[in-house]
Amino acid sequence: MLVEWLSHISFWMWFGIGLFCLIIEVFGTGGYFLWIGISAGTVGLLKWIFPNLSWEFQLIIFSLIALISAYSWWLYLKHKPSTPRQSSLNQRSQQLLGRCYIVSEAIVGGRGKIKVGDSFWMVTGPDLPEGAQVKVVAVNGMQLQVEAVENQSVQAATLENKVSE
Repeated sequence: MLVEWLSHISFWMWFGIGLFCLIIEVFGTGGYFLWIGISAGTVGLLKWIFPNLSWEFQLIIFSLIALISAYSWWLYLKHKPSTPRQSSLNQRSQQLLGRCYIVSEAIVGGRGKIKVGDSFWMVTGPDLPEGAQVKVVAVNGMQLQVEAVENQSVQAATLENKVSE
């Protein structure tokens, strides 16, 4: 019964198996069903091009492509460096490090404000008048620590920050 079913398998069946494996891959199987699905699609394409392809040859091709591609994927993942990068995604204050801004509210007694985009940020640093140019050097919670910088070196950076915001 199984041999009879296998002898009548069409290219649509292979495409269906491939699509099913790709749908399973969406749920996060680590890439293995991707390669099995691609293997099934490849056999379906071969069956479409060569309609008289025997079921034995179809299974051999499918098995070889699936095993080779899955093993290659495993080797790739094994040798791929898995050190997670420190991301500043959703950590806006971390993204501000090293950028230069103009003091919006004078820094008096070590506290003041700078404007970043459309919002104001509390800053700590040396006493500076409004309009002074500062560079963000550290983040302490929701406060930015700044230091004064010279006008010539900051003008381009300040302009760049205004454009990027």
